[in-house]
Amino acid sequence: MEEMVLFKSVKNILIIKPSALGDIVHSLPFLNALKKGFPHAKIDWVVGHGLHTFLEGHPMIDRLWVIKKDQWKKIGNLKQTLGEINDLRRGLGASAYDVSIDLSGLFRSGVISYFSKTKIRLGFKESDEGSPFFYTHKIHGSMNIHAIDRYLKIAQFMGCPIDEISYPFAPYDLCPPICRSLPKDYVVMSPSAGKPANRWPAHKFGELASRLSLPVVVISAAAEADIANEVVLHSKKNAFSIAGKTNLKDLLAVIGGAKYFICNDTGPMHMAAALNIPVFAIFGPANPVRTGPYGVIHTVIQKDLDCSPCYRQKPCDNYRCMEQLSVSQVSMAIERKFEVS
Repeated sequence: MEEMVLFKSVKNILIIKPSALGDIVHSLPFLNALKKGFPHAKIDWVVGHGLHTFLEGHPMIDRLWVIKKDQWKKIGNLKQTLGEINDLRRGLGASAYDVSIDLSGLFRSGVISYFSKTKIRLGFKESDEGSPFFYTHKIHGSMNIHAIDRYLKIAQFMGCPIDEISYPFAPYDLCPPICRSLPKDYVVMSPSAGKPANRWPAHKFGELASRLSLPVVVISAAAEADIANEVVLHSKKNAFSIAGKTNLKDLLAVIGGAKYFICNDTGPMHMAAALNIPVFAIFGPANPVRTGPYGVIHTVIQKDLDCSPCYRQKPCDNYRCMEQLSVSQVSMAIERKFEVS
């Protein structure tokens, strides 16, 4: 086969997946398959600053190329940005990669793929922003399957085994200090989300927490502590917040100790799914087929509307897909699985 010849002498591989947290979790089964297919290859990863801590110390990754992509968007940082991009271009170009794999499919990641100077640059045919222009080989990934299965199509193209879905996390403390302050049995709630359209109202999370038989640990980044605090306020003292008190690896330990996990469409949801913690995911406009919790033990709760899923670039004035989803509907979904004796 052509693929067997194409990848016969691969020794150095570059993965390009700078963000987001959930996408990086989705990429771990791909990394696992890649390492199985090329056990002696050196694998490097381009990752965004801040998220790089999640991959630090990973035994399957030889080097992290950390980019400050969020600062690159600010016009005031133009001089510094150009310098950093030029350093990245020279560094990648001198690293003698045999293959680069763009899992992001954006213009920026396509350019980074080009910077690598590899003769084999892989990406998806369906990628956005003109990024396929930079690829030498375009793989049909399909937009109607889960992101994990989509990424594995590239691993399959490279001849790697894809029969096992495994999440090789970087080493992390199974019982960091924050875990010692948690109750023996608890539920984790993640009420924030990257987009306002994906957020079920915080007061509804709080009312839901007040109905649960187990105490609720509310997580979020420090910048969204106000959302977590609103959940606590409406929980009738059955929830407490650890917003901003964990790093990304600590979150794995906190979530891993939960009985179940309740959330919006957000990065920690994919951590929970990867850890095999039952997830109750509240979805609004997003398509759970593509980005929902991966696995059969999880439950997606979504209002059945004629406009869902929604792919509009301009958000709605009224997120009725979230606003019309009642606390009772969510609590009933949980009760059917856990609360009924």
